[in-house]
Amino acid sequence: MTTNATEHIGQPNEKAGGVFEKIARSEAFRSEVHESVFKDDAVLEIKNFRLWYGQKQALHSISMPVPRGKVTALIGPSGCGKSTLLRSVNRLNDLVDSVRIEGDMALNGDSIYDAGVDVIELRKRIGMVFQKPNPFPMSIYENVVYSLRIDGERDKRVLDEVCEKSLRGASLWDEVKDRLQESALAMSGGQQQRLCIARAIAAEPEVLLLDEPCSALDPIATGRIEDLIEELKGSYSVLIVTHNMQQASRASDYCAFMYLGRLIEYGATDTIFLAPRLRETEDYVTGRFG
Repeated sequence: MTTNATEHIGQPNEKAGGVFEKIARSEAFRSEVHESVFKDDAVLEIKNFRLWYGQKQALHSISMPVPRGKVTALIGPSGCGKSTLLRSVNRLNDLVDSVRIEGDMALNGDSIYDAGVDVIELRKRIGMVFQKPNPFPMSIYENVVYSLRIDGERDKRVLDEVCEKSLRGASLWDEVKDRLQESALAMSGGQQQRLCIARAIAAEPEVLLLDEPCSALDPIATGRIEDLIEELKGSYSVLIVTHNMQQASRASDYCAFMYLGRLIEYGATDTIFLAPRLRETEDYVTGRFG
């Protein structure tokens, strides 16, 4: 994957101002992928990935590594393909009859879209947290250990250990340790979202997908989720979709800017926000459009 010449590092690339015009004319263009994203080992490799809903192409030749143990944010205006790309990682788009894909993704070297892949097993390797908290209508305890239960684990000692470890990992243990048998539906929205994260990490996923996890939360709960993402970094590889530029700049190590189903620019978050190579990226992260 190529990038522009090094003299453009640290300043917007004036010559690249026509990227959106090329897209409008359906002309080929080169995604601006910084060398920094290749410095870390990749937990996930997205390889020339394309997706259609019926006749409408939603993703165009996306190629990008997702670094292990880091937080990678997908940013861009509404309808740019962020959530479609995220949901493709654990093949949730398979549930849409009209979907067709080309290209591939690899999770720790294993093809996600190979014909022989067991999708149920794949989803055990990939945790997912959605925009709105979706706790199961059962106790806090049973929500957390659900993935172990369906795998046949019956040892209460093991279940108790995983429950406590996961709730501590989600910064929730001290708030709920005395009411584990109460309904998860009685928790606040922010607590429910952290519970969903605890439920996801209980299965020890190789990648944790977060689809705008704070969009339904108030500022205080949002701050707690962001603190949690920072704590999870290193232990987990996180891929997050967010519309919030401040959140992306605070919470992520790497940032990928998408527009109309294309990857426009991808690099270290500090560089994307402070010294992007493309004028289009600068205009988006500074609020001039989008």
